[in-house]
Amino acid sequence: MTAPEQISVPHASPAAAGGAEFIETPVVYDALVLASFGGPEGQDDVIPFLRNVTRGRGIPDERLEEVAHHYRHFGGVSPINGQNRELKTALEDELASRGIDLPVYWGNRNWEPYLPDAFTAAADDGRTALLVLATSAYSSYSSDRQYREDIARAITEADLEGRVTADKIRLFFDHPGFVAPFQEGVDAAVREFLDQGIAADDIHVLFSTHSIPTADAERSGPRDVDWGEGGAYGAQHRAVAEHIIESLGAVTGGVTVPWQLVFQSRSGPPSQPWLEPDINDVIDELPAAGAKAIVIVPLGFVSDHMEVLWDLDTEAMESADRAGIPAVRTATPGTHPAFVAGLIDLVVERIEGTPAAERPHVTALGPWYDVSRPGDCENVRLGFLPAAAGIAP
Repeated sequence: MTAPEQISVPHASPAAAGGAEFIETPVVYDALVLASFGGPEGQDDVIPFLRNVTRGRGIPDERLEEVAHHYRHFGGVSPINGQNRELKTALEDELASRGIDLPVYWGNRNWEPYLPDAFTAAADDGRTALLVLATSAYSSYSSDRQYREDIARAITEADLEGRVTADKIRLFFDHPGFVAPFQEGVDAAVREFLDQGIAADDIHVLFSTHSIPTADAERSGPRDVDWGEGGAYGAQHRAVAEHIIESLGAVTGGVTVPWQLVFQSRSGPPSQPWLEPDINDVIDELPAAGAKAIVIVPLGFVSDHMEVLWDLDTEAMESADRAGIPAVRTATPGTHPAFVAGLIDLVVERIEGTPAAERPHVTALGPWYDVSRPGDCENVRLGFLPAAAGIAP
């Protein structure tokens, strides 16, 4: 008789190594690592940064320069690194206010400071039980599994295998701290349009998120669940949007405003199916739908990334102007006090081993898993590379 295969989660703490969905026992961590995408901080950084983003795809610099104009428009500086510095400070302040002794290190996927450097700095300081907070809320390859691959690669590149453990905070798409800033922004925008005499059913709310290849979306989330169109990625966004619209009824007197989940920032070839509809195409159709006002909600973004500043604040607003419809873009969570407090609540959740039944969430999909399930968020092009904080593959 063949012995059952042992489940193992690479680089995990002893509590998480067995692969349980939720870690409900206390874990002693000695550092928090803030992991993010990274971005250029000057014109000379733009092309090297884009080479990092597209590594392994063989894209020539001439084509990268076509994308670079978004960054060139803003002096070659992405806002994301500055936002991460602010978030790191806010997290440190929140930890200190609660009396939690947990230093915060910061590392990026695509630009300095890099994640292996953050892991090395932590280990050099004697910090070896790490908890990683990634600045992405939803399931997909680029927003979930790739961060877990980043963790595994950072440990290997920094020659820290066997010396450090690294767990990852659960996806927080429906945590109240993440949703509250969006709700606040939608409520305020709709209330302003109502005060201008625009009827609630003439106000269209567009919840926008980054488009991804359809094949990747279909593989987001655990594979043993039928998530519907767009996989877990689509289901999570729709669930949060539905919660916000339902709560908006307190502002509109119970009237449900028209709303739609839309996508932006597509970068694949025309022959490759990506999630649709594009936000600009939807805005073009709103005059015929009788829309008198548009509320654009950057639901897929933690902070004002380049995609928010260019694709929404520039291109989508130009589309609204051509359509002759007033539009407002609501804020991202950024360093909103509710968001920062919510992130530290998630840290405490792992430190204390909070039972799943006691973890806050605003949709029926949550709370999400502490340890990713087998096959979660496969990359169609690359397959399954080594990843931390989840059961292989």
